[in-house]
Amino acid sequence: MKKSLLALAVLGTFAGVASAQTNVTIYGIVDAGINFDNGKSAAGKKWSLASGQYNGSRLGFKGSEDLGSGLSAIFTLENGFNVDDGTLGNGGRLFGRQAWVGLNGGFGSVKLGRQYSVLYNALALIDPFGINQAGDAQRVYGYGLGKVDPMSRSDNTVTYSTQDFAGFSAQAGYKFGETAGSLNTGSSKFVGANYAKGALNVVAAYQNTDGVDFGATTTQLGAIVAPTGLGTAIAKVKTAFIGTTYDFGVAKAHLGYGNTKAGAIGELKIRNYLVGVTAPVGAGSVYGSWNRNDIKEINAGASNQYAIGYSYPLSKRTLLYTSVAYTKNDSGVRLNAAANGQNDREVQAGFRHSF
Repeated sequence: MKKSLLALAVLGTFAGVASAQTNVTIYGIVDAGINFDNGKSAAGKKWSLASGQYNGSRLGFKGSEDLGSGLSAIFTLENGFNVDDGTLGNGGRLFGRQAWVGLNGGFGSVKLGRQYSVLYNALALIDPFGINQAGDAQRVYGYGLGKVDPMSRSDNTVTYSTQDFAGFSAQAGYKFGETAGSLNTGSSKFVGANYAKGALNVVAAYQNTDGVDFGATTTQLGAIVAPTGLGTAIAKVKTAFIGTTYDFGVAKAHLGYGNTKAGAIGELKIRNYLVGVTAPVGAGSVYGSWNRNDIKEINAGASNQYAIGYSYPLSKRTLLYTSVAYTKNDSGVRLNAAANGQNDREVQAGFRHSF
């Protein structure tokens, strides 16, 4: 009897220790496929084996620890990698997708580290392609600025997110510029809000960022603004986005509008428009979108991207996908293309497995 009681006491002690440990989840996505593009390179058409077309390939670790009284410690470390050659993604960073630690409770959550920006989250919610595949809205937004850090992901950042209140939630964040002698240089401030209730989802985001480079090495903007006298790099970008989706059952409608102001020598005003649809077809889904980018200060400065895609789940974790996009440029711009006025066609097909 005494031995049984002793055994129960020991087991209870270990159970108490185990319950206090951090719960860690290992997860990931492996995505690969074939890509054809006929406009991005001046050398001509290109066939390639590409990684992360439907979703970026990744390996992640996330966890939480119950600290009591409704408070918990949380963290996420997420690596991006390329399946085609085994290299690191996101500029060769070990945890280039996400790397943050924080606290979560009844007050909401506070996170510190490398995180998604509010613009990234807003576009991901509204884009029928989930800011991936050939129809990616992120590469159109702000003439490609949507894909550039810290517009996409933000280093050295503190964020606060509210809990959900009857469908409404909000987020605010600040990126430290970490520049000696100047608080604002390299910094970023952003706020976002989301309302999701039933079939309706509405999202809004605003971001004021210092030190974004749109030189030719990061986006296509540098190649077209230099002749206008606007410079080849900018110090500040102010961008706003509002979008909505509504699920009618037979199909989901997607709408978005963006306004970007970027200034160095002069000021660049960019307007973005998104219209899309997603519809179930059997076990799969078909989706399409039109994205327009209009640079007001450049003559013949509009680009239109038209895209359609289809995905079919083979299981809960594995799916097949394909997408096609066509970008039509006015004579003054070269979105997704190698030269001003040149158009681009892109075709993707592959499969994704998540674990």
